[in-house]
Amino acid sequence: MNVITFRLADDAHDLPALVALYDGAARWMEASGIDQWKPGGKGAEHFRRRMKEGEVWLAEAGGRIAGAFELWWEDEPAWGPQPPEAGYVHRLMVDRAHAPAGTGRAMLAHAERRIAEVGRAWSRLDCIAANPRLRTYYEGAGYTVVGERSDKKDGGGSPYAVTLLEKRLAG
Repeated sequence: MNVITFRLADDAHDLPALVALYDGAARWMEASGIDQWKPGGKGAEHFRRRMKEGEVWLAEAGGRIAGAFELWWEDEPAWGPQPPEAGYVHRLMVDRAHAPAGTGRAMLAHAERRIAEVGRAWSRLDCIAANPRLRTYYEGAGYTVVGERSDKKDGGGSPYAVTLLEKRLAG
C-alpha cells in the first residue's frame, strides 16, 4: 500500500512536474471525450503565479509525484466577492499512470484540512457544467451543488458554464 504524503510545491523545482501533470490530465480528458483542459493550456508561469497568490500542493506516493492541486483564498471569477470564509480548490490533477487508487479523494481531504487550519468553514470548487462525471465525483466526496454560472471566462476571455459546489467543514 502506498502512503500518500503532501508538500507545498516549490517554484524552483516543481514547475516542470506541475506542467506535466496538467498536460497528462488534459490528454486523458481528450482521450475520454471530455472537452475541458487542453495540453499546453497551463504553463510554468501559471503555476508560479498560483504559488504566489495561494498554495499549490503536491501529493507523493512511492517516491513519485502522484498528483497536485491549487488552493486559492478567493475566487471572484466563479464565486463573486465573498467574505473570507472559504478556500477554493482548483486543478485537482492525478498522474493516472502512477497514483494509487484514492489519490484524488486524499487530495480533497488534505485541501479541506488545510482550509480548516486557517479557520475557514467552507471548501468550495467549481467544475465545468458539461462534465457530469466530475460533478458526480465531487458530490460523492460530500460536496453540494449550490449554483451555476454561465459567464465564467477562460484564459482567452470566452464564457463557459460552471457548476458551483461547496462542503461545510467540521470546525
